[in-house]
Amino acid sequence: METATQTGTEVTPTDATPHVGREAEQKHLIEEFGWLPCELSLEIPIAKFTVSDLLTLSKDTILESACHHASDIPLRANGLLIGWIEFEVIGNRLAARITELA
Repeated sequence: METATQTGTEVTPTDATPHVGREAEQKHLIEEFGWLPCELSLEIPIAKFTVSDLLTLSKDTILESACHHASDIPLRANGLLIGWIEFEVIGNRLAARITELA
């Protein structure tokens, strides 16, 4: 909130800082820090997975997930929870749709 002082008939703002909206602030952050690398990770529970299963993993191995196909999966950026996603098939590709932000 901007305050003002009055001297005679002239009103002078004492806080000359312009109001920065949410979109402008986000744009500034993207311009300033958008180049920083970030690692995204998904936590998908796998039912009855053992160390033996881990050691025998190879190309084309199929693992059965312990979550329902409509369940939201935690999405983390550099280990910090940022939201939840669900998987979607688009053509012949697997995609992740963000359903909720943390």
